[in-house]
Amino acid sequence: MRIEHIAMYVTDLEGARAFFERYFGAVSNNGYHNQNTGFRSYFLTFEDGARLELMNRPLMEDPEKTSGRTGFIHLAFSVGSREAVNRLTERLVQDGYPCISGPRTTGDGYYESCVVGIEGNQIEITI
Repeated sequence: MRIEHIAMYVTDLEGARAFFERYFGAVSNNGYHNQNTGFRSYFLTFEDGARLELMNRPLMEDPEKTSGRTGFIHLAFSVGSREAVNRLTERLVQDGYPCISGPRTTGDGYYESCVVGIEGNQIEITI
């Protein structure tokens, strides 16, 4: 068994798609639009075959995304090396995304950083 994809509602569908394409090499499909409901989505595929569905629909709620909430808290991307973690973290910070931890080696041995990415969602970058 494997996870087929993860889905994420976003306010700015095009902005979210561009974020994952620009920083994480995602490749997007052409998108889907349900004319009756206003629902729109893109499936993004990453180099290893993992997929993320970005979705949007009219009248969505967008509560504050605190770090202590329950539920999914971050998406983690493995970039292959400490140097790649450092470079991508620096690039995101230079582009205005706050780094909230790292790059560092965690107590359980991961080398990682965590940035607040698109629409306040945490993105972990690890080896």
